[in-house]
Amino acid sequence: MNIQSDVYDITIVGSGPTGLYGAFYAGVRGMKTKILDALPELGGQLVTLYPEKWVFDVGGFPKILAKDLAKNLIAQAMTFAPTVCLDEKVLSVKTHSENGTKIFELVTDKGTAHLTKTIVLTAGIGAFKPKKLDKPGIEQFEGKGIHYFVNEKKVFKDKDVLIVGGGDSAVDWCLNLLDTAKKITLIHRSDQFRAHEESIRALMSSPIEIMTFHELRSVSGNERLEMAIVYDNRTIRETALRIDEIILNLGFHADLGPIKEWGLELDKVGIKVNYRMETSVEGIFAAGDVASHPGKLKLISTGFGEVVAAVNFAKNFIDPSAKVYPGHSTDLRNIPGAAKGN
Repeated sequence: MNIQSDVYDITIVGSGPTGLYGAFYAGVRGMKTKILDALPELGGQLVTLYPEKWVFDVGGFPKILAKDLAKNLIAQAMTFAPTVCLDEKVLSVKTHSENGTKIFELVTDKGTAHLTKTIVLTAGIGAFKPKKLDKPGIEQFEGKGIHYFVNEKKVFKDKDVLIVGGGDSAVDWCLNLLDTAKKITLIHRSDQFRAHEESIRALMSSPIEIMTFHELRSVSGNERLEMAIVYDNRTIRETALRIDEIILNLGFHADLGPIKEWGLELDKVGIKVNYRMETSVEGIFAAGDVASHPGKLKLISTGFGEVVAAVNFAKNFIDPSAKVYPGHSTDLRNIPGAAKGN
């Protein structure tokens, strides 16, 4: 096994928006920082799931493309030159004592052991797989007109697009593709949408054809998708739609993977934390979608606040003389290595 001899102050597992902002803030606190991620690039779901999607819930941006938000967060995270290890899945964690100090050993699928004084888990929803429909033709046309993610809007240029779902993703993609697709049809199994009120208002006032109480029956085509059969779940009446592309926004199956075996206290939605963002294992913190506490809202902006708390309490954990609340980042005197004005 290859053991990384350097012991880091903090290792952040997960490089989505929460993890990237956490890496930056750890640098603000003067901590020796490492980022670990199973994905081959930084950015998490912003780049792997919806790079072309507008993000509306981040302060300072009325709206910003996910890929641009990721680019900004990556640039910010690199301010203090953290060590970055990508395409490396953490399998287990062990604890050691070095001169009376607790040291964690994170073992990955690359056979590498990373040593760190604290851990902040920002793994989002963990490993995720899209929920699929067991309907005739779906599997046959995956990659040939059936989509679960949108990486490039240009794929839908001047196409007839069917979007299936009633949550934020379905509504957002309807609105996001208005300037790209020739025609958009949305089907949802009820007439209640689980999206932000303003998005629903924009949807209802748009030229998108909305078919509530409708579900997908089957799809067909030759080399590529050509036809979708949908049905009214109240009357079972079927309608044939000439369709070029279908986006299935049905949610994801999430799995924390090996983290479930770390001895952390879990609930149905994630890793339980207290107001310090501490897990049930001393020295291990969690923030963002993976962290669970009463009243939790799963928003990017929520993750930003949570990871700042996690980093500050991690700093105090390894150095009790360090203040949990160090002051405002607008005071450059609080930022090690930051350029000082005159």
